[in-house]
Amino acid sequence: MNLKKLIIPVVIILLSALATRALVKSRPEVETRESVVLAPLVRVTEVARQDLTFDVKAQGTVLPRTETTLIAQVAGEIQSISRNFETGGFFHKGEVLVTLDPRDYEVAVRRARAQVAQAELAVVQQEAEAELAIEEWHDLGDEGDPSALVMRQPQVAQARASLEATKAELEKAELDLERASLRAPFDGRVRSKRVDRGQFLTKGAVLATIHATDYAEIRLPVPGDQLSYLDLPFTYRDSQPKPGPETLLWANFGRDRHRWQGRIVRTEGELDSRSRMMNLVARVEDPYGASDEHNRPPLSVGLFVEAEIQGLAVSDLIVLPRSSLRPNGDGYQVLVVDDDNRLRFRDVQVLRLDGEQAVISEGLDVGEKVCISALDIATEGMRVRSVMPEASAETQS
Repeated sequence: MNLKKLIIPVVIILLSALATRALVKSRPEVETRESVVLAPLVRVTEVARQDLTFDVKAQGTVLPRTETTLIAQVAGEIQSISRNFETGGFFHKGEVLVTLDPRDYEVAVRRARAQVAQAELAVVQQEAEAELAIEEWHDLGDEGDPSALVMRQPQVAQARASLEATKAELEKAELDLERASLRAPFDGRVRSKRVDRGQFLTKGAVLATIHATDYAEIRLPVPGDQLSYLDLPFTYRDSQPKPGPETLLWANFGRDRHRWQGRIVRTEGELDSRSRMMNLVARVEDPYGASDEHNRPPLSVGLFVEAEIQGLAVSDLIVLPRSSLRPNGDGYQVLVVDDDNRLRFRDVQVLRLDGEQAVISEGLDVGEKVCISALDIATEGMRVRSVMPEASAETQS
C-alpha cells in the first residue's frame, strides 16, 4: 500500500515532463524582424503669396464733440423750463431751455429808452443853440472865425456823448432781457441738470452740462510701431488735413454686437513718453440718429468700443501661423520640408506679427512646404513624414 502511494506521484511527474517536451518540440519557430524607427510626423503648409490690408485694432471710449456748462448770465427766478430740459433730453440749436422772470429787465429797457429820448432832445437843443450863437456872431459884425466856445462845440459834443452812453445802456438792458431766456447754443443733449422751476439764480450759476450731438469722437491709442501701417491725416503748419482711414467701431449690448462706421479725422500730435502710443481721433456722424440695423442703440457718450482702423494695402506677402516661427538671434527662422522630406532651417524676414499670424516678406518661395508642428528637437536634414492639415493621407518616405 505504501509502495502504491509512492509510485503514483512519480508517474504523474514523468507524464507531465513528456507532455511538456512534446509541446516545446511542436511550437512554430518565431520569425525575427529588425526594428523600424518611424520619422516624426509633422503638419506642413504650402507657401503662397497674397495681398493684405494691414488693419490696426484699438479700443476707446465715446466722447462728445463739444461739451459745455450752461451758465446764467443774469440773475432771476426761473419762470419756466423746456420739456426737453431734462437729463438725457435732446434739444435743437436756438431752443429756449430756461426762462427767467423778465420783468426787472423789461423795466430797465423802458427806462433806458426814456433816457435815450431825453439825450436825443438834449443833442437837438445844443445843436440849435449852436446855430443861434453863430448867427448872433455874424450879426454883431465881429471879424474872423468864431471860437469853439462861441459855437458851443463842447456842449454839443457832451450832449452827443451822453446820447451814446444812454444808447449803450439801452443795448445793455436789451441784452440782459434777451439773456433772461437761455437758448441752446447747438443741437445737443442734456448730460446733467442742476436747477428747476422756481429756483432763484445768481449771475454765473450753473444750470446744466450739455453736449453736442452732430457727431461723436473716440480717442484710440495706437502703438507707435503700428502707425506705419496707416495712412494718417497728419497736420502740418499752414496745410489742410486730408481725410483719414475708415474705421469700424463695435460695441456689445447684452447678447448683441453692433457696428458703426467712422473715420480717423486727426491725430493728437505726440507720442506718450511712457506708453509710446499716439492717440488717433475717430469721428462718427449723427451718433444718435436712427439706423437701418435692427435694434441698434445710439452711440452714447461714455460707451466703450472696439475699433478696426483700415490700414495700407500691401501685395506679395506670405502668412504663416505664428507658432511656426523660431527665434534666431535678432530675427526668426522657419523649418522648410524639402522634396526628400528633410528639415531645412531658413531665415525669414517678418514684416508684422498680428495675433496668431505672422506676415513674411522675404525668405520663402511659392510652393515650398513649411513645418507648422511644434518639434521639441529639430536638426538640419532630419527626416520627417509630412501631412497637409486638410489632407487625409500621409506622405511618407
